[in-house]
Amino acid sequence: MTDLLLRPFDRLDFDRLLGWIDSPEALMLWAGPFFHFPLDAQQLETHRASGEGAAPIRRIYTACVADGEPVGHIELNEIDEHSARLCRVMIDRRRRGQGLGRAMVRRALQVGFDDLHLHRIDLGVFDFNTAAIRCYEAEGFVREGHLREVRRVGGAFWSLDRMAILEDEWRARWTPLAASTQGDPS
Repeated sequence: MTDLLLRPFDRLDFDRLLGWIDSPEALMLWAGPFFHFPLDAQQLETHRASGEGAAPIRRIYTACVADGEPVGHIELNEIDEHSARLCRVMIDRRRRGQGLGRAMVRRALQVGFDDLHLHRIDLGVFDFNTAAIRCYEAEGFVREGHLREVRRVGGAFWSLDRMAILEDEWRARWTPLAASTQGDPS
């Protein structure tokens, strides 16, 4: 598994992320209805700032490979004392198919379960995004529901799957491996 680190999302990441979101469809696929197209630095700054403070409701990350190159974006959102939502997950198009998505999701789960001591992490994924669904399932997420035609994009309606993983499910998958690698499940 590719080694990856998550660092806080900052203003220096804005231009890269803006370059990845090049259409209303790409924005909806990445963020749902949270932002409006065209995405701009002001929207990102407002969002970035909402992840600051003593007890933020979201943690926003840029994923970087070992040499520091940013390759993705991921967030834990709606954080409360027991749960959070994994969202706004994206890998640079040029780096897809290299296992980075799984590594990034695994790191975010590690933050959620080890650092934040959460019980549950859920997510929503459009049902046609089969690569993302395979990634989430490979990391232990289970489908819990299907929302039919929940978002209108252009002339089509998109349906959404709800998925989740519980702390004990994650620990059952990674604790033996983590012990053998001194806490690093990758």
